[in-house]
Amino acid sequence: MAEALLVTDLQIDFCPGGALAVPDGDAVVPLANRLLEQASIRVLTADWHPPDHSSFAANQPGAPWPVHCVQGSAGAAFHPALNSERADLILRKGMRSELDSYSAFFENDHTTSTGLDGYLRARGVDALMIIGLALDYCVAWSAQDAARLGYRTRVILPACRAIDQAGSLQQALAAMQQGGVVLHNGAGLL
Repeated sequence: MAEALLVTDLQIDFCPGGALAVPDGDAVVPLANRLLEQASIRVLTADWHPPDHSSFAANQPGAPWPVHCVQGSAGAAFHPALNSERADLILRKGMRSELDSYSAFFENDHTTSTGLDGYLRARGVDALMIIGLALDYCVAWSAQDAARLGYRTRVILPACRAIDQAGSLQQALAAMQQGGVVLHNGAGLL
C-alpha cells in the first residue's frame, strides 16, 4: 500500500495579503514543495467558491467568512511559488452556493462525497500525510475524515498554519488526536 500527500488550500487568498489570510500562511509553501518532491502520490485541494456562496458574510449576514477563493479569481489561484504542476490530482471544493466544504473528502453536510476517497483507494493508498491551510479548519476536517475512513493519517504541524480564532486551534488539535490522527513534528521529513 502507499502513502499520499494532501496539500490543503495553498491559495493566494489564504496567504498574507489575501482576502482570508492565515497568519504566516506563505511560510508553508517551501515545505510543501519539499514534500511534493518526495511524495509518490500528490493531491492538492483548492477552495473554488461561486460568487454567491453562502459562507460569505457579504451574501448572508452572520456567515463566517469574507469573500474568498472565488472561481477564476486571482485569489483562488495557488500560491505562485507552489510547485502545483507536481500534483497528480487537483480537487476543487466548496463549489455549491448553498454548501461549504472544509474537508477534502466530504462537503460540510458530512454526506456528499468529493470523490477523493475513491481516487485514493484506486491508487492503493492506505495512509495520508496532510499539510496546508488552515490547520484548524480544512486541514483538521480533512484529517478527521481520513482517519474515519480508515487511512493512517498524520498531520505535519510545521507545514501547517492556523487561523486560531476563539480557541479553534486547540479544539482542532484535540479533535484530531481523539480521532486517531497523528500530529507529527516534521522530524525526518522537512
